[in-house]
Amino acid sequence: MRIKICGITRAEQGLDIAQLGATALGFICVQKSPRYVTPEKIREITSILPNNLDAIAVVADTTIENIIEIVNYGSLTGVQLHGSESPDFCRQLRSLLPDTIEIIKAFRIKTTESLEELDSYQDVVDTFLLDAYHPQMLGGTGKTLNWRDLQQFKPAKPWMLAGGLTPHNILEALSKLQPDGIDLSSGVEQSPGNKDLDKVALLFNQLASLESPI
Repeated sequence: MRIKICGITRAEQGLDIAQLGATALGFICVQKSPRYVTPEKIREITSILPNNLDAIAVVADTTIENIIEIVNYGSLTGVQLHGSESPDFCRQLRSLLPDTIEIIKAFRIKTTESLEELDSYQDVVDTFLLDAYHPQMLGGTGKTLNWRDLQQFKPAKPWMLAGGLTPHNILEALSKLQPDGIDLSSGVEQSPGNKDLDKVALLFNQLASLESPI
């Protein structure tokens, strides 16, 4: 299972989190976010990360040109679209990015009807990410989704679960759902952008218990 820790702002924390077992790190490229990092900072962090780690730019309602510039400058392996990007936008972006660059489309799920929106993105993105709905914030809200509503969710694409996940509720979430990956941000922080390595370590201890024999 993929384990993505999002909202990385400090090089040493990114490296420590990678060594603890994360398979992906996310960098917030939305300037109004308290976890925003500049392209220069992203480049500094990715330069010291293991080659087998996914490094994802998180953007929202920006231009295709800006996305390509961020991905190239930061030596990133993927981009997460966290705004209201249309299927046509995703299709254009896919045609201009190398096939090796992953496109993740995030959806803020308000009701089960919100899941119908994903159908039109099946052919233009690589991965879905389901986050909790908030009227003002795009992510990092600490709010969880209604996991029961997602128990029948089986998309054709790989999908990641986000939204209020913490080391203390991750086992409950994974007992109800079977995502291909999980994405945590505020649930492993001391403050926005400042990760708590003790919480990250606890997360991986919890996940390890899923693999332990009974």
